[in-house]
Amino acid sequence: MKEERETNSLPVRCDGKPAYTIYLEDSFEKLPEYLGALEPEKRKVCIVSDSTVWGLYGAQVEELLKPSFAEVISFVFPAGEVSKTLDTVRTLYEKLILAHFDRKDMLAALGGGVTGDLTGYAAATYLRGIDFIQIPTTLLAQVDSSIGGKTGVDFDSYKNMVGAFHQPKMVYMNLKTLKTLSDEQFACGMGEVLKHGLIKDAAYYEWCINNMSEIQERDLPTLRKMVEQSCKIKRAVVEKDPTEKGDRALLNFGHTLGHAIEKQMEFQMLHGQCIALGYLMAAHISWRRELISNEEFFEIRDMNVGFDLPISFAGLSPEQIVETTRSDKKMEHGQIKFVLLKKIGKAYLDRTVTDEEMLAAIRYFSDDEAANYE
Repeated sequence: MKEERETNSLPVRCDGKPAYTIYLEDSFEKLPEYLGALEPEKRKVCIVSDSTVWGLYGAQVEELLKPSFAEVISFVFPAGEVSKTLDTVRTLYEKLILAHFDRKDMLAALGGGVTGDLTGYAAATYLRGIDFIQIPTTLLAQVDSSIGGKTGVDFDSYKNMVGAFHQPKMVYMNLKTLKTLSDEQFACGMGEVLKHGLIKDAAYYEWCINNMSEIQERDLPTLRKMVEQSCKIKRAVVEKDPTEKGDRALLNFGHTLGHAIEKQMEFQMLHGQCIALGYLMAAHISWRRELISNEEFFEIRDMNVGFDLPISFAGLSPEQIVETTRSDKKMEHGQIKFVLLKKIGKAYLDRTVTDEEMLAAIRYFSDDEAANYE
């Protein structure tokens, strides 16, 4: 990974113009300062959070924002993917209407990917669009979902089937929140980190491997470098393709089969775990096509073990997983846009992946199929 001077701010452009800034800090204390440019004294804000994150940080963030805004209210929903629905958004709309929120008011998403996606979608659609900011508190949200303006909710267990592109006005990260994550949630974020290296930056991928101990110990200076580099990779992709008409689709590496597994598991397996399985299967297809070597494929698999991510699953039908991909939102003219690897650090879009290739990859990682890992 190319060594660059660390920074606490990363400006993001959209359609060639400055859109918002990502701030990397070690506390919430500078949040009011950075909000100043948005003229908060003229606005009401609703902090949207889930029950877990609100218990950890809600009161602190609320107290910090009260002196800046005309009014601060909160909307707290039950934690978990099960709440990422139109019903939750409907309840949020009602809260905003009763509090007389108008087009000049704003939302603040405090939490992980579910909170950010849900809040962003509500902001995109309430009164045909109001401002919102992202305050991501999970690794997955900090390195991925809070950046780029993709918002949405699940519909009848179909992942992110309803959504909109709506850019935040600011992304504020308190890196110390990573210290409070469960090991499972931290590992889910590492799936996205490793994905960034696999699709765009081989040197960064190797840096993650070489710094595995420090990352797993959650050494703050190491985490800062890691989050910053992942943000730079995500920023470069979304600036080039803000509405996913081209290169941005590479960020879906692992998502086609990962989302299908997530749905078949009825969301009992965490999103990051499912995506990690999905990119192993995409790597398997790349390996069988002789695009990546034996060593590269097995390194990708083994790094999941090193970062506490799954390399197998049980209890699902491979055929049903493939069938579920037919409902993937990334289908185009009846064809799946699959992301494969030419090599570590270089991904590409492929529309020729067959059912047989997907089935072979799924069976390889299925305990029920007596997968051979040797």
